[in-house]
Amino acid sequence: MSKWMMGDRFDTVYPHKGSIKALWETKWKFCSQKSIYPFHDGSFEDFEPIFEKLIADNINDPFTDAYTKTFLPIVDNLEKQATQALEYGHPDRAADLYRRASVVLRIARFPYVSPTTRPDNAIKRATFDRQKDLYLKAASLWNPIIKEVIIPHTHRAANDGPSIPLYVRVPNEASASNPVPVVLLMTGLDGYRPDNSQRTHEIINRGWATVICEIPGTADSPADPADPESADRQWTAVLKYMAQQPEFDMSRVAAWGLSAGGFYAIRAACTHRTQLAGSVAHGPGSHHFLNPEWLAKVNDHEYPFTITDCWAEKYGYSSTEDFIKNSQKKFSLVETGVVDQPNCRLLLLNGVNDGVVPIEDCLVLFNHGGAKEGRFFEGMVHMGYPNSLPVSYKWLEDVLSPNITEVKN
Repeated sequence: MSKWMMGDRFDTVYPHKGSIKALWETKWKFCSQKSIYPFHDGSFEDFEPIFEKLIADNINDPFTDAYTKTFLPIVDNLEKQATQALEYGHPDRAADLYRRASVVLRIARFPYVSPTTRPDNAIKRATFDRQKDLYLKAASLWNPIIKEVIIPHTHRAANDGPSIPLYVRVPNEASASNPVPVVLLMTGLDGYRPDNSQRTHEIINRGWATVICEIPGTADSPADPADPESADRQWTAVLKYMAQQPEFDMSRVAAWGLSAGGFYAIRAACTHRTQLAGSVAHGPGSHHFLNPEWLAKVNDHEYPFTITDCWAEKYGYSSTEDFIKNSQKKFSLVETGVVDQPNCRLLLLNGVNDGVVPIEDCLVLFNHGGAKEGRFFEGMVHMGYPNSLPVSYKWLEDVLSPNITEVKN
């Protein structure tokens, strides 16, 4: 019997492993039909022919150029249709087509884009850049729009980059005389700035602004992935920028870390506790997910592809073996004592059967630092979807707008 709370699943090889055919037929086809992770905002009609071709051509490795290139003809067609729709005066249709194209590009560059462009990941980086371009074309037609803001990294050190790119969406009614609460979204290992449309819709509908930023070691983050404290410097710079926006109410700022971003939501709840009214750590790792015993089995679990190689690069290791051996001592929020500090209000959310990061990573935090809040969903996997989303929004409403009229999710 496994010592992990997920029980016998810990030693189970999940049925979608081994081939694109198995992944599509046992997992991703359903996700695509329902427009749920990682196909949220996408259309099944776009993906079905792509996966039929991947299966027919026996392309099983998502890290190859052949995998990514299979998606691009569909993108080309959607982009062409979007351009024509704009020319004929149909901006809503154009926005919809650009959105669909950007979701196809999301899966094409899935599962991971490194901040460093190398020959072996150049096509993923180029695909991500195209995704951002088409996504912003869609978002520029929304009301209110999403805009990209590139700010100086005012607290950079050592190997940090010079600037931090953000996506910002602000309610039309926000102004210096009517400042609004702000949700700082911290993205994940495979979900980046262009992958959070529904969250921004929900946030805007509540009268709040949102600022979206990528986490160290992913996408466009300038933070040194090998330095555990680089995230602290990044959030300090981002919060400094936010404080300079008169339409933001800095007394009502909440962080929301998604999956791998949940790790940073926990950390920020401690390191930036005086600047945050609250923090949601959604599907977070904190300590045990870096345990070599866990890492020896995690690639067999629910994540669509191999995850340890991506984690190794994300945390600044040159080899997966070095990551597995040494990362817990260096990055664990327990080992480093980060969570022994006081914290702002902190909500921990996850599924009890999470096979990406163990539920133990939430439970261990109740024995460290300040008081925590938690909601854990029996029988559910990573992130606790879909049941965790209403809990997230209700908690944020209580923190940011306790007098708000209830909004249905």
